[in-house]
Amino acid sequence: MNHKTDVQDTLADFSTNNRVLLLSAMALVIGAISALVADMLLWLIAVITNLAFYHRFSAATAMPQGNHLGYWVVLVPVVGALIIGFMARFGSEKIRGHGIPEALEAILLGRSRISAKIAILKPLSSAISIGTGGPFGAEGPIIMTGGALGSIFAQQFHLSAAERKTLLVAGAAAGMSAVFATPVAAVLLAVELLLFEWKPRSFIPVAVASIVASVLRVPLLGIGPIFPVIAHAPVSGTELAIAAGIGVLAGFGSGLLTLLVYAFEDLFEKLPFHWMWWPAIGAIFVGIGGIIEPRVLGVGYDTIHSLLRGELIGAVIIGLLVAKALVWAIALGSGTSGGVLAPLLIMGGALGALAGSWIPVGDVGLWALIGMAAMMAGTMRAPLTAMVFAVELTRDFNLFPALLSGCVAALAVTVLLMRRSILTEKLARRGHHITREYSIDPFEFARVGDVMDKDAPVIAASMQLSELSDRIADGDAKLNRRQGTLIIDESNKLVGIITRADIVRALRHDRAADMTVLEAGSTELTVAFADEPLHAALTKMLDQDVGRLPVVERSDHTTIVGYLGRAAILSARMKIHEEENIRQKG
Repeated sequence: MNHKTDVQDTLADFSTNNRVLLLSAMALVIGAISALVADMLLWLIAVITNLAFYHRFSAATAMPQGNHLGYWVVLVPVVGALIIGFMARFGSEKIRGHGIPEALEAILLGRSRISAKIAILKPLSSAISIGTGGPFGAEGPIIMTGGALGSIFAQQFHLSAAERKTLLVAGAAAGMSAVFATPVAAVLLAVELLLFEWKPRSFIPVAVASIVASVLRVPLLGIGPIFPVIAHAPVSGTELAIAAGIGVLAGFGSGLLTLLVYAFEDLFEKLPFHWMWWPAIGAIFVGIGGIIEPRVLGVGYDTIHSLLRGELIGAVIIGLLVAKALVWAIALGSGTSGGVLAPLLIMGGALGALAGSWIPVGDVGLWALIGMAAMMAGTMRAPLTAMVFAVELTRDFNLFPALLSGCVAALAVTVLLMRRSILTEKLARRGHHITREYSIDPFEFARVGDVMDKDAPVIAASMQLSELSDRIADGDAKLNRRQGTLIIDESNKLVGIITRADIVRALRHDRAADMTVLEAGSTELTVAFADEPLHAALTKMLDQDVGRLPVVERSDHTTIVGYLGRAAILSARMKIHEEENIRQKG
């Protein structure tokens, strides 16, 4: 095999190594633990709901809207919110909110470390919030809780921050998979929202955890789908166009909901007392909303199913949409604990069903499902997750094209109209901006040979230091072009490198007048190869704290083929900038 083939064999499509097997084995454990925790969370929500609204100890499924408390129902969410306020004040402030921004913050800023306190307090506070009528879903809390468990598990081993992130996200995906019986959507959520990469080293363990959780869900919580519907016929071109229209409506609705949540958050910030009391104030409006429209209380899974079956029509849908939006936005803006996904499904479903009552084709349930997925896609900016999530919830596979149409339309509206989503706005308000555009880093696909200086600046090892400094001072074009100069012996082989800093230090030495450039420079060399990825060379520079590398032949580390400096590296970035911004014909 020739040398060229040997070099090509060292370059792979992915950088994943055997540690993915270790992470996958750990993900098996995390997936199982997250499934058990999801079961416990749903059990706890059911118990608290029964205690709060029916004064009985039972884990049987119960909905707040069936209670007989009358106007006293207003006090139930207030009591729950007071408990949450005290838990946040004296336990951990990080239990406030809907979970996903907190998971993002831990990943991006906290080196994927979450404390055990969060793993306990977050599900407990969320169960209290939802069980006492809070208009939230369980997915955000279980994502945060599963992520916390994954992080805690990872912290027991010697892992890198990137590996801890993989296990944190594996726990989050497993929790969502267990709650909703949506293993594929859970993995896509991880990719679109949490991982900030698409690499086998993270994708495989996350998928393993999600699969394990979905398998364990069957004996723990029952087999899915959780919202089964009668399958629709394949959609027509007209219905695809209408689905896009529903998506546009949902996109504007997504923007309005996001603005509404943060408008109420700003109002609460202006209150003249401590934030621990804010959830209780928000809960007053939750209770009032529950009197006006009881369906706004709690998770509302039965309401979602009713929308999908086309059982809610007319003024009922309008009241549900307006009441749920206001109550949810006020409660979330107050800083209480709860998720966003189930409320988005209700509001999106109500919007789709409302529009569907005027659409001559399809049925109300069809447009309700399109509205649910589109609202989720636009608000969370996760179109693939939303599309697959809707299908896994209903098993209505014929609607894939229509769901794609609606979700993409909603995404297009929100990304053009809004700078940030409901998830990233919270981080931005804390001073942390993130970007969610995934692309190949130019340093990953560019090779050193693509950007290196092929005419490397070289000098003889026998040259006097004083001569080199005089040539630089006189403006030698070749030597002044670079901060470093390569040193060669009589056979033109690389033996060292000397930089401007080396020259300055050496000139202060007593022997400077008799010193050669080889004595003044460095002979401990870190080198690059023309065929290696630019990212690998940049990593060498960072590890060795150097600003330039000699580029040599792989077969002979002393034969110079080029010079790699910072300017050459930045030229790779410049190429991407030109491709993005310079427009020309032909």
